[in-house]
Amino acid sequence: MGYDIERFVGYVNDGLLCCICRDVLENPLQAPCEHAYCTSCIHGWLVHHHNCPEDRQALDLSMLRPLFRYMRNDLNRLQIRCRNREHGCEMVCSLESVDRHERECCPMQVERRNLEAHLAVCEYRSRECLNGCGYTILNADDTHHNCVAELRTELELLRSEMICKVEEVRHEMESRLDSQRRHMVQKESLLKNEIEELKSQMSRVMSDVRTLLAAERLHRQDLEQADLEKRELLELLKSLQRDARAGSNIAEGGVRKTSGSRTLARLDSIKRKPREVTVI
Repeated sequence: MGYDIERFVGYVNDGLLCCICRDVLENPLQAPCEHAYCTSCIHGWLVHHHNCPEDRQALDLSMLRPLFRYMRNDLNRLQIRCRNREHGCEMVCSLESVDRHERECCPMQVERRNLEAHLAVCEYRSRECLNGCGYTILNADDTHHNCVAELRTELELLRSEMICKVEEVRHEMESRLDSQRRHMVQKESLLKNEIEELKSQMSRVMSDVRTLLAAERLHRQDLEQADLEKRELLELLKSLQRDARAGSNIAEGGVRKTSGSRTLARLDSIKRKPREVTVI
């Protein structure tokens, strides 16, 4: 069971409540679906069920993990009243330190004049272990205190905490790697699409270049052909001019007629040559 929500001062986020008992999380564990439970609550639930009590996703003990760090920090900062409030203790402290306070908080109400005598025998009075282990113990626990056992327990707690931290860091790193991997896959897909588009554009450009080169060759041939015809026409004009000067000689009329006929025949041949028009 969790901490009674009525003991807390101020607002408590719903995300810090156990999904089973609906009280504030105590010794919390978290499922892959990110729902959180008290350790005792979820262990009892999984005895008879094999799913998350919140969303019914498959769940077993091996899948449970420590609470996310930021949630654990929020949980530890909650302000809670001492359980001995009904006996006069008005202490309000953080959830992280409430256990230490309650171990030293005496629920008995004692008159001031009897306080010193009461402290000498009070089972809730704490003191440091005389054997040097450094632990603070209550008078009531003095006979059961074992330094070696306490140190072993502390070592196991530290080991468990270290394992939890390692798992948390591993989970966080895996999450980041997955995010980076998805980002890289998306980036790779975009780059492939861009490369294919560039290849397509390059293919179109090369096709246009080949077309332009072919058109240039045809245009050059047309220019050469036009230049040749121009030279032929100039020669014909010169020939006609010579024939015209020779026309003054009447005795050579027959020759002029023959020469003029040859010139007209050549001009007619040029006109009949096929002309190609190149469109660029």
